[in-house]
Amino acid sequence: MIDIEQIKFIGRELDRPECVLVTQAGNIYTSDFRGGITHITASGEQFFYGGITIEGDEKLKPNGIALLKDGSFLAAHLGDNRGGVYRVERNNNITPYLTSIDNILLPPTNFVYLDHQQRLWITVSTRTRPRADAYRADVRNGFIIVVDKDGAKIVADNIGYTNEVYVPPSGDVLFVNATFSRELISYKISENNTLHSPKTVCHFGTGIYPDGLTMDVEGYLWVSSIVSNRLLRINPHNGQQDIIVDDSDPEFIDWVEQAYQHNTMSREHLTQIKSRKLANISSLAFGGNDLSTMYLGCLLGKEVAIVPPATHSGLNNLAILPIAGQAPAHWEFDN
Repeated sequence: MIDIEQIKFIGRELDRPECVLVTQAGNIYTSDFRGGITHITASGEQFFYGGITIEGDEKLKPNGIALLKDGSFLAAHLGDNRGGVYRVERNNNITPYLTSIDNILLPPTNFVYLDHQQRLWITVSTRTRPRADAYRADVRNGFIIVVDKDGAKIVADNIGYTNEVYVPPSGDVLFVNATFSRELISYKISENNTLHSPKTVCHFGTGIYPDGLTMDVEGYLWVSSIVSNRLLRINPHNGQQDIIVDDSDPEFIDWVEQAYQHNTMSREHLTQIKSRKLANISSLAFGGNDLSTMYLGCLLGKEVAIVPPATHSGLNNLAILPIAGQAPAHWEFDN
């Protein structure tokens, strides 16, 4: 387990940096509730893209973000009453990308993800209004959309608060975190990009509410948990969970757990945190020269957390090797 005191931070005055992306050039991009994307360069300079109202006096509330090859971004809009996905350009222009599906306006939208096959995967956590009423195990009305050459379609439904997804470079399987049914699920991807054969990779216990999701080069999944500030490495074949980072407070975890078990969990359980350093971690991304440094979004922070490389024993325990991540689809877009 990594010592909490080794964790550093980068960025300044960010507003709810929920999602973080990193590129080979050393750039960091994070969602920013000021209405756009914050760009932190390898030299530490900081730029903001967006801030333009999207309808009336409403600003974009970006949750998950994706970097596209042309340098623009897609942002999942976590609006109070509606959602959708919007394109954010570096000249601050914001335009709708996908705001409805099957002629129905999208509810508040959680995540957008670009895979190596250039497909876009979009998640809506819940159809329930207000969303906090879905912070319970028995509400399963989240869904997944794919956008491919044939357009946009819902490809999975009835998920217990759909959060981040991950598709390995092979492109034949999709993993998704279901935050409030507290499980990690896999789907097989068909030739026409529909999802089928759902399988629960693992269930999570007390204090684990899975949010961020990625994979390392050995095929292990990495999951970040809101509430408990835990980072886990998971064997996708047997569901074994190893804790890499833990910045949780037992009394706080018990308070939230009691509410969860009694179906009384509300926004107040997510808008405060008791911890030593981390401020309710959400998404995660491998970066650095060898893709072994972890970057974490922080829901209640104003910075991005940087976790030093985790290590494990190499062949015959003769070496301690850093665990490297899979390069994301956008890894070389800044080169």
